[in-house]
Amino acid sequence: MRRVYLDHTATTPVDPRVLEAMQPYFSETYGNASSVHWFGQKARHVLELARETIAGRIGAQAGELFFTSGGTESDNFALVGAAYAARSKGKRHVITSKAEHHAVLEPCEVLAEEGFAVSLLDIDRDGMVSPEAVHGAMTDSTFLVSIMSANNEVGTIYPVKEISEIAHARGAMVHSDAVQSLGKMPLDVRELGVDLMTLSAHKIYGPKGIGALYVRKGTAIEPILHGGGQERGKRPGTENVPLAVGFAKAVELAVNEMEVEIKRMSRLRVELEARLRSRFPAIIINGHPTLRLPHILNVSFDSNKISLEGEMLLMNMDIHGIAVTSGSACTSGSMQPSHVLLAMGRDTRTAKATLRFAFGKSNTMDDVDYVVETMDEVIGRMTA
Repeated sequence: MRRVYLDHTATTPVDPRVLEAMQPYFSETYGNASSVHWFGQKARHVLELARETIAGRIGAQAGELFFTSGGTESDNFALVGAAYAARSKGKRHVITSKAEHHAVLEPCEVLAEEGFAVSLLDIDRDGMVSPEAVHGAMTDSTFLVSIMSANNEVGTIYPVKEISEIAHARGAMVHSDAVQSLGKMPLDVRELGVDLMTLSAHKIYGPKGIGALYVRKGTAIEPILHGGGQERGKRPGTENVPLAVGFAKAVELAVNEMEVEIKRMSRLRVELEARLRSRFPAIIINGHPTLRLPHILNVSFDSNKISLEGEMLLMNMDIHGIAVTSGSACTSGSMQPSHVLLAMGRDTRTAKATLRFAFGKSNTMDDVDYVVETMDEVIGRMTA
């Protein structure tokens, strides 16, 4: 059976060049990077080179980058660590949006249970966060604004630089989850003005299990894990040297190849969108029409025009070998409508009848042909 992988927002295969770069550090240079002997210091040197590589590609200094286990930990570290540092100064208010990843929303729920005030900003029908809404939500107690650089479900790119200026004018810090943006759009922490930024390796053909948090020099943040002095006392745990090497190689490749890949994936996305619009009049394109990531196409079927069972649609696509997602969370085996789409004003039935296509290095125009042909067959059968 032909298989087409179009879920590159969920994860990506490890690039062979990344795997090759990592290989020696599993069994040859295997020392603990915190050890003072030769073996440990050799590993430490490699770890710091990896840190410098990643930091340099986002406009940061090496000492501002802290390795973590992935994007979820980095988001928790940013939100909770900043909150605990701000609490001692009497600041207890955080601003975020209804479109954020659950790795931001759930820590905010925990903070709310601990007595912090949390403002969840609305988004418009394009999934956009308004800088004016950020300005209106600011108070003297606001210590952090957390807005992702681009949405992982619909691809909308947010005005992080403008939001940073608004927040800093009131003395608040800014965190941005850039997990989906890295390698898909230029990222410069100085230009964006962010104080904290979340990164992850496995979205850019690197290994799973490693991420990073950029922390601007001088930013007050407390560790959320305890048990060692690694990562300059901010994140305990034996440093994962092989994964750090893989992460650095993946970042290097992603940034170096970004311009070519943006153009290639954009062509695929534009072609698929045009053909789906032509073939299925009931389709709604989710996300901003121009300010969007190059690789994400999120489409819903308008429940007022066509009745489609979302879970059955996904299953039928998978039966035909096409890996896509609805962009919604699966809980206890039942598919829940996307919180992002609901916040954008989609009704529950429309939000469930959604497909998110996420292109990657392996995809070609032949895949677009196959997807359109398959959807024509599947939807024709489901509505017969």
